[in-house]
Amino acid sequence: MAKLVVGNVSPATSVQDAGRFGAQRYGLTQSGAMDAFALACANTLVGNPPFTAAIEVGPLGGTFIARGGALRFALSGAARQASIGARQLQLNESATLADGESLTLAPARTGSFGYLALEGGVRGEPVFGSLSVNMRSGLGSPYPRPLQSGDEIAAATASPLAQERKLELPKESEQSIRVVLGPQDDEFEDGARDLFLNSDWIISAASDRMGFRLEGPALKHKGGHNIVSDGTVSGSIQIPGNGQPLVLMPDRGTTGGYPKIATVIGQDLGRIAQTQVGKIIRFKAVTLADAHAEARRYAKLLASLPGLLREAGGSALNLDALQSANIAGSAISAVDAVTWQPLAASDAPTP
Repeated sequence: MAKLVVGNVSPATSVQDAGRFGAQRYGLTQSGAMDAFALACANTLVGNPPFTAAIEVGPLGGTFIARGGALRFALSGAARQASIGARQLQLNESATLADGESLTLAPARTGSFGYLALEGGVRGEPVFGSLSVNMRSGLGSPYPRPLQSGDEIAAATASPLAQERKLELPKESEQSIRVVLGPQDDEFEDGARDLFLNSDWIISAASDRMGFRLEGPALKHKGGHNIVSDGTVSGSIQIPGNGQPLVLMPDRGTTGGYPKIATVIGQDLGRIAQTQVGKIIRFKAVTLADAHAEARRYAKLLASLPGLLREAGGSALNLDALQSANIAGSAISAVDAVTWQPLAASDAPTP
């Protein structure tokens, strides 16, 4: 069995899958990938089920080394430079890391989270049905914490005859983040909902896997900013006492006592996660029926991913073929008098 050895990585790098389900009523947080669609893309490229555990790579990138055999992998999510030695790799395309080779992932250019999926998946012992790491709870496998230099991830040796593949994804249209208003949007002053929907919101540097803090105009409560604690979901938008929205993410608490003005639909939560600190987002209200229709469309898109696979064309030059090709056509040699003759007077250019 091969291993992927962790080199230098940022603290925001951890193992994540779809998360833990069925125990939130006991206070067990869901966790899981910040961008579930990018996780599904990376896994599809290496032949895994869409939500198989993979390495979620934070904004600053990192290095990884293959030991004990070759590893087949794919990278999806945030756009960043990726390379094996001098060989540049493409996003949403599988590749093979030979024994002893290093994969280098540069800081993200756009987006924040990338997903490094290994053929056969990350090996580990599920904790409450998932390998997902939750640092605050000390849960996860093979390490119950973010990855560190020297960690080893067991994985299957790459299939020797596997054809590298790429995903041809439909282009995502630029649009506002869609939300369903409520369940406590009546806890705010008149005009607060319009202000929420018509304002620019900046992603705060205080954002993390538990929640993304937004900066913008203060949304005022009718009374106090506390309610009787009730259940939350990923995408709940709480408004604490300072009036600044807090979008709850996969490592959120399962209950909360701040009024929730709206809830981000599941398909758009990954788009918030991929918005870099300092960038602006806007919200758009949709009906519950619209949200259900979008959920069905999203499910169809996930199911269609294997059909969007194509063979990846190699970008490396074939030097033997290049040397034998007559690229220059009827070129002549300036040092071989047999191949050229002086211009006749009638062929000389006119001054």
